[in-house]
Amino acid sequence: MMKTLIIIGAGGHGKVVADAAEQMAHWNEIVFVDLLFPELKKCGSWDVVAKNFDALENQDSSLEFVVAIGDNATRLKVFLQCTSLGFHPVSIIHPSSYISPYVKIGAGSVVFANAVVNVSASLGRCCIVNTGATIDHDCTLGESVHISPGANIAGEVSIGDKSWVGIGACVKQQIEIGDNVIVGAGAAVVSNVSNDLVVTGTPARQLSLS
Repeated sequence: MMKTLIIIGAGGHGKVVADAAEQMAHWNEIVFVDLLFPELKKCGSWDVVAKNFDALENQDSSLEFVVAIGDNATRLKVFLQCTSLGFHPVSIIHPSSYISPYVKIGAGSVVFANAVVNVSASLGRCCIVNTGATIDHDCTLGESVHISPGANIAGEVSIGDKSWVGIGACVKQQIEIGDNVIVGAGAAVVSNVSNDLVVTGTPARQLSLS
């Protein structure tokens, strides 16, 4: 039986998702949909076949999809739209990553090469654990969280919905980070962070916009 994976979003992040999916060897065909179609017909080695997922609505509802949009809020919004059409979200786990068998990973999440998710961690839907990132034991990530390349999350950390931990950042054990938080590149988070803040530096402090 022909199995097709639809990736929504034909940008750089989408190419990494497609490459990881190809390494999993679960699908006979991997294709993209993107708003730039038909001007955009290729994303790396893969075809772009439609402008949006609605164009595929008349196809077999067993189609599997993953949303490869970097913006956390948009990724979750598109994910919910697609599931409402009856299509099936999948998670993409690169074979070189280590995922403890005692981890919960929500539908539509992606875990890239050399990442680690340790025992008793829980990830919500549409999370990104990017290249070489680590999430240690008993961490809880909400929906549509992005842990950037090389970021390290120590044990028992909680990160709220749609938050983003920047490249190379680290978070001390037992820290609570709220919803819609941005942790800047290289930051060291050693105290709790409330909702809707941007924190940067070592130690991480709220970014002043004045």
